[in-house]
Amino acid sequence: GLTLALISSVWAWQYLPTEAVTDLFIVDAHAHFYMLAILIATIACIILAYPYMQSHSGNREELYLLMVLAATGGMVLVCSRHFAGLFIGLELLSIPMYGLAAYSFQRSHSLEAGIKYLLLSAVATAFLLFGMALLYAHTGQLSYAGIEQALQANNSVSTNLVWTGTSMMLVAFAFKLSLVPFHLWTPDVYEGAPAPVTAFLATASKIAVIGALLRFLYTVPALNSEYLREVLAILAGISIIGGNLLALLQTNVKRLLAFSSIAHFGYLLIALVASQQVLVATGIYISAYLLATLTTFGTIAYVSSPYQGTDIEELDRYQGLFWHSPYLATALTVALLSLAGIPLTAGFIGKFYVMFVGVNTAHWWLLGTLVIGTVIGIAYYLRIITTLYVTASSTNQIRLPIGWNHTISGAMLIIIGILVILLGAYPQPLLIIIPSTITNLG
Repeated sequence: GLTLALISSVWAWQYLPTEAVTDLFIVDAHAHFYMLAILIATIACIILAYPYMQSHSGNREELYLLMVLAATGGMVLVCSRHFAGLFIGLELLSIPMYGLAAYSFQRSHSLEAGIKYLLLSAVATAFLLFGMALLYAHTGQLSYAGIEQALQANNSVSTNLVWTGTSMMLVAFAFKLSLVPFHLWTPDVYEGAPAPVTAFLATASKIAVIGALLRFLYTVPALNSEYLREVLAILAGISIIGGNLLALLQTNVKRLLAFSSIAHFGYLLIALVASQQVLVATGIYISAYLLATLTTFGTIAYVSSPYQGTDIEELDRYQGLFWHSPYLATALTVALLSLAGIPLTAGFIGKFYVMFVGVNTAHWWLLGTLVIGTVIGIAYYLRIITTLYVTASSTNQIRLPIGWNHTISGAMLIIIGILVILLGAYPQPLLIIIPSTITNLG
């Protein structure tokens, strides 16, 4: 079903409506791009989940259902241009994630992850609703277009009510994107959730939220002021430095990648702060991030069988992976190099575009944090890479699973790794398709 949805979405791209069907949602090029990214991430995570869950003693089918429901919420979210649609989409995305995070409830870490995500997400939802209420109280509108018209007509963008409401909504978005200082749930949830769920949370969930944030800020340009850009710049800077420094201290691969994801969405915020060519820069960065993150978390899911006592999360357990599975280790190496922003990978193209828009708008201190964060990131990514090629002791050797379902997962990871290299060495398809499709917001 998801594959058919993906194929039909690609085919329907040329027939996108020029006007919205309802006031709540619009399926424009922006929404279509993010919907495709969510569908690709969901299909990949379900493929990874099938062999991972084979030895699970309980029901396995509910995991796939919850993933599909969460993906539906993400697609609703990126199409929303009304507060009602935004809230429905965000909750439809979040509620299944509570169950997904705690799906392996027999393990204390997983149950703790689900409860922590539930409680902190409820607080974020409260901030979102309070922010919406304040903006509605001031403008009398719930649609983005209506809010923009009311703010322009009354010339009241700078009132305390508007900025308080906008700031409270920004807190909710920052929580969902795990930006510093709203990131405290991230390492525990990433570590405790099953690996395919962590992959979904790091890709589909966050991609949906960044798509919704872009639409909100750029459909209501009256809110996208210098004050808001300064707040976003501060969030970007502390997320980049904080996320990378915390990742440097980790020995658990899941926690390391959790802190790394904080830094990556800090990089994305630089494009939002710059404003110029933000849609193109964000689209390219998201594409590169999606491929690399699916490969990294996919490798963890591939080599782990937690329900048989082999959940491989500690870094030293990956010693010598290359000597047991050279193709898988090479794909993981390519993905990590892409996340680090090394040339000839898709991640370099994404980071280059973010830096390009930062240079054009002279955000020099943010570019400085990007460079510092990248250097720190290279250090811990290389630590993982070197571990893959070190000869493992007999106690640390990974026993790779064998079976047709694992073969499909492994083949998918290798194909994604090849794509990362191809798009890095020859980025023209990415640089042609994305600018020609996501150039404006409805």
